[in-house]
Order: sequence, then structure tokens, then C-alpha cells
Amino acid sequence: MISWMQKHNKYLIVTIWIATIAFIGAGFVGWGSYQYGSKASSIAEVGDIEITQAQLDMSYRNIYQRYNQQLQGQLDDKKAKEMGLVKQAFNSLVTQAELLNLAKEFGIIVSDDELAEKIASISSFQTNGVFDKDIYRAYLNNQRLKAKSFEKMIYNETVINKTLSLLNAEPLDNETNLIKNIMGISDKISYKVLNQNDINISVDEVELKKYWEGSKSFYMTNLKYKLDLLWTDTNSTTVTEKEIGDFYALNSFNYTGNDGKQLSLDDAKDMVISDLKLKKSKKDAQKRYIAFKKLKLEKSETILVDVNDLTLSGEIWKEIEGRDINSILKPKIMGNRYVTIKIIEKIEPKEMSFENAKVEVTKAYISEQKSKELEKLSADTLKNLDKSNPIVSRFIKLDDKEPIDGLTLDETRAFISQLFTSQDKGGIIQIKGKSVVYAILEQKIIPTNREDKLIKNITKQIKQQEFESNLIKSLGKKYQTQMFVKGL
Repeated sequence: MISWMQKHNKYLIVTIWIATIAFIGAGFVGWGSYQYGSKASSIAEVGDIEITQAQLDMSYRNIYQRYNQQLQGQLDDKKAKEMGLVKQAFNSLVTQAELLNLAKEFGIIVSDDELAEKIASISSFQTNGVFDKDIYRAYLNNQRLKAKSFEKMIYNETVINKTLSLLNAEPLDNETNLIKNIMGISDKISYKVLNQNDINISVDEVELKKYWEGSKSFYMTNLKYKLDLLWTDTNSTTVTEKEIGDFYALNSFNYTGNDGKQLSLDDAKDMVISDLKLKKSKKDAQKRYIAFKKLKLEKSETILVDVNDLTLSGEIWKEIEGRDINSILKPKIMGNRYVTIKIIEKIEPKEMSFENAKVEVTKAYISEQKSKELEKLSADTLKNLDKSNPIVSRFIKLDDKEPIDGLTLDETRAFISQLFTSQDKGGIIQIKGKSVVYAILEQKIIPTNREDKLIKNITKQIKQQEFESNLIKSLGKKYQTQMFVKGL
């Protein structure tokens, strides 16, 4: 690969090379939809376009939900803050505002007929393929959106898509050939897979205590809350078949399968019944909350839980952390029932004793020592790779779909991604507790078996991505962003 790059350097555009790897490794990601919320006070202004708090809230919710789904429901506000999701949400709104400014300069608009057609084409608002006003209104009510705000959101989305469609990303023949050649670059390597799990570490109690002394501030007890809970069950709430049908008709857009398609009433019936019972039990939960607040009802139970424990939802924890001791939260939905929560005590974190922290400290100590030993072993192996009984691979390509010996398919993909971005003829690549020591033996171009049409589409998408990326960079210089709040 290295020799090929040197020989054909004048044809190799670094940005396209990187984009190719990103595209094949992770899949091309388009612009997606552009969400705008209801009118509120501005938090920033980009050129002539305002960004409101409502827009930021909606953008954040969308990003939070997407990440939470990827993390299988394990995302909480603390992790979201560490990941900088608010900043991501704000940056996406800035990008959208920059594109809207450009569209305004170009005079790009969307007619009322186009807007109506766009909204009517959304499958969630249709019954038997026909736009249903009742479902549309129910959706707006459910999301607490005004029709004007939602229509503005769709309008802006359509304007931006129209603007981006003006970028001519049709690939030239030499660009398609370049990508085809890049996808055909192949390396035959000599390599050795070293595994951290094969390294044995003996734990000395004295050394372990020294390690803990130097890092004990990292081993703290969790912040805990003592809470009184009052439950309101919905099991005894009765619902009729007519009520179930009517409720589903107005809220069908909320019931989708894993493929994103709307579920039929039969498939969604259990969920519909649960939601309907919750709706009918809401008043009872509110009455019990008032009685509990007036000390006329006893708590159902008392619990002691770590902050952000999955017993309670992220939304409930967010409210708890913003309240004082003895505060009582209004009824919240948990599963198929309501819970009213009274905050009894907040127990602050404190340093754990060595004995209490020992299990975690031992794991961290062993992991660190294994990592150090693996680095040493890898360096020694690299010096004498040919004498370490290495494996000789087949010719490996960037889009290889078969694992190599000693690595899983996912590990192989991660290894190949780093191998094909390295400028070295040999080296060490770390992957999930493993270390791959390698040397490139031979390089050549193997004609790819992908169809020319597919290569052309990949080239077009890569080029479109580059155009859009460069456009956004230039718009950032063209339109000034004024901030009206701090912390974004």
C-alpha cells in the first residue's frame, strides 16, 4: 500500500482517501432531518437566523434519544453531559442556520403546495395511504407543538434539502477510477496477535496499597438518596374495546416496530391498553398525590438508591437533583403505574476505605500492569517478529469481510482501518486488550469485484460529503454567530 501511494501520489487526494475509509468503515451518513421547535426567546443568532431555546431543547432531545437507543437505554444526564450532547445539539442548529442564510441569499423557497404535500406524505399521518387530519392534530397535541411551529420546521428542512441538492457531486471518470483503485489496494502481512488475557500479574498487597494511596480520590461512594414512594396502580382500571380503538386511532404514530414502520392495532394492543390505562388513572394519581402531601396517605415503601440508579428514569432523576430535601414530586409514570416521590435524605459521596475499594482497586491495578506488560512484550516482539513464529496473512483489502486468524470480524475491521491509514511498513496496533504486531510483506492492487455502478455511487456520496463539509466550513466564516447565553 505504501509503495503504491508513493508511486501514484499525484492522483491521491488525502481528503478523499480519509473519506473512503470513513465511508466503508462506518457507512455514509447523510444530513438527516432538521428539527425546529416552537417560538421562544433567542439564545443565539447566526447571520439573519435566530436560534431559540425551544429549538435547542428539541434538538437535544432528538440527539439524546438517538444515543440512548444506541446505548440500549443506559444513557443518563451525567453521561450526556460528559459526551457534550448539548454542544452537539447547538452546533447542529448553527449549521442549519448557516444553510438557511445561504438559501435566503439564493432565493430558495418552498411553496405552500410543496409544504402541504411534504407533510401529507409523512406515513405516520396517514390512514390507508391518505393524510388524516385527526392523527396529525393528535401528534401535535402529544408533542405540545403548534401547527405553525411544526410547519416551519418542515419548511426549513425542505429548504435546506433543496439547497444541498444544488451541489453537483456527479463523479468524474478519474475520480471513480481512483476510488476503485483505492478499494483494490491489498497488503500481505506477517503478524503476531498478543492478548492481554495471556499475561499473568501477581498482586502484592503492599504495592496494591501504594497504588490505592496514589489514586484513592477516584474511589468514592456513590451519591445516594433516601426516598419515600407512593404507588398508584392501573391494574384495576377498566377499558372497553371502543376506547382502545379510539385511543389507537389518535395515537397510532406512537406505535412503531424495530423497522420504524407503524404497528397495527393487533400488534400494538398491549401497549395501547397500558397507555390508555395510564391516561385514565392520571386523575386518581393526582388525588393520591394531594392526599399524600397533606399526610392523609401513608407511603407505599422507602428505598435507598444510588443517584441515577435505573430503578428510576433519567427524567425523574433530573427533577430529584434539582429539588430540596422533603420536596414531593408530582406523579410520574414508571412502567405501567404512577409513582409519587418524597425526598427524605441526600447522602453525599465520601472516600471509600481500602477494604471497601479493594475489589475495584485490584481490577484497575491488574489492568494497568497488564497494559504495561503488553506494551513491553509488543515492542520486543516487533524487534524480532520473524523469529516469533508469526502468521502470514492472505492479501487484505480495505473492505475485507472475512476475519483474519486471531481476531474477530469486528477486531479485523478495526485493525484494517488502522493498517490502511498508517504510513509505516510495520508497527503495533492496539485493539480491545489485544496487540497486533505486524510487518507488510507485499503490496498490490487486486481488481475489486464491486459493480461499476456501486463504485460510482460510493464516489458520488464521498464527493457530496466533501462538498457539504467544505461548504459548512466556508459558511462558518461567512455568517457570524452571536451568543446571547453562556455555557454553549
